[in-house]
Amino acid sequence: MFFLLLYTQRQLNIWMLFFTATCFISGIAVEIIGTKTGLLFGDYTYGTVLGPSIENVPLIIGVNWFLIIYCTGVTVQILLNRIIDKTALDTAAPRQVLKALSVIVDGATLAVMFDWLIEPVAIKLGYWQWGGSGDIPFYNYVCWFVVCAILLSVFHYAKFSKQNKFAVNLLLIQAMFFLLLRTFL
Repeated sequence: MFFLLLYTQRQLNIWMLFFTATCFISGIAVEIIGTKTGLLFGDYTYGTVLGPSIENVPLIIGVNWFLIIYCTGVTVQILLNRIIDKTALDTAAPRQVLKALSVIVDGATLAVMFDWLIEPVAIKLGYWQWGGSGDIPFYNYVCWFVVCAILLSVFHYAKFSKQNKFAVNLLLIQAMFFLLLRTFL
């Protein structure tokens, strides 16, 4: 999925590479902080099924952070561009401010909804486990929103093409996949 997203990216420039690296490194960093201290996301640990890891955080998690941020950012960008342009004309609001807020807030909300969808499946498949009672803390979703909003800010302001229809389709396919697993597992 990662390579297909890069392959279908219209403009692979230094900004896109910077954004990709930022998501990967930040994703790994927040997960290390989270698993070591519980300060981010809550008390959880990763299982061994996701492959090689750094400080008990699987490397694929950094890739996953990129996939989620990129796909939600592109999806919101594509779906809401027309609405934002029309709203800005009707209200005389600055388009760039509306676009930034939409990509950052709506994208972070969409990413949190995606996390909510995959959490029970990931637990059943042994990707990670929550400590204590095993319940997913609300704090997890708050932290997800904040981290996603920061990374979506980088996405929004980085100068690369954000028109990638494969990203929208990938997000929908992943959502359907995890919804089916959530239903039948």
